[in-house]
Amino acid sequence: MFAFPIAGFVVGAAVGMTGVGGGSLMTPLLILLFGFAPSAAVGTDLLYAAGTKSFGTWLHGRQQTVDWRVVGLMASGSIPAALLTVAVLHQIGMTPGVQHLMMLVLAGAMIITSVLTFVRARLVHWLMNRAVFQNGGHARLVRYRPAITVAGGVALGMLVTLSSVGAGVLGTTMLLVLYPNTRAVRIVGTDIAHAVPLTLVAGLGHLALGTTDLGVLFLLLIGSLPGIYLGTRLGRRLPDRALRPIIAVFLVLIAISMIAKTLNA
Repeated sequence: MFAFPIAGFVVGAAVGMTGVGGGSLMTPLLILLFGFAPSAAVGTDLLYAAGTKSFGTWLHGRQQTVDWRVVGLMASGSIPAALLTVAVLHQIGMTPGVQHLMMLVLAGAMIITSVLTFVRARLVHWLMNRAVFQNGGHARLVRYRPAITVAGGVALGMLVTLSSVGAGVLGTTMLLVLYPNTRAVRIVGTDIAHAVPLTLVAGLGHLALGTTDLGVLFLLLIGSLPGIYLGTRLGRRLPDRALRPIIAVFLVLIAISMIAKTLNA
């Protein structure tokens, strides 16, 4: 019983120190260390994320660092996509093939998260200097930006429902590219605010499928909240350049382990 609060504390501390999404750490931990089925790990982590990110949304809301219009655009794509994905999972059932698919999607999302964790700033800088953003390209981007934001929400909705990963690093990267003139703290606040309804809807969908362990969820939350607090304080004193590469390599190694486990199953 004590292992779950400890796991929540460790993941919360890592999230607080690095800003990496908890799903990319908690979900594989539940699978590899505690032997959860991929669907159960994803379902439990989604509600775990909804709980932890609600507090962050409240803080950002008080600081007025949330663009609620952008949240609405993203959610208008992600929420229907999450509901549709849950409906498809309900129709198909949690067969071994679906479990393997969820494991591979999770591993792929973790690898993408790892790469973006390491190179996101350079990637965004490189994109800003491409032709699409120059010589009137920025005006075209602004014109189609709402539609692109909704489409990005659709992709995030499906990915998060299948893997519980993507609402953090992938969502933030998308917003940085689409809204380059927005302050970083507002980007983060907007992404966190969008993650709450997305993970809540997807998590409730998994709960209806019977793939959520509420007892474990409660124990994880007990450990994660003090972990996030401590990690946030430590993160101000530790060098970000050292932490992010370590987390990135760690995520890749976990993803490889999950792929190997799936192929050998």
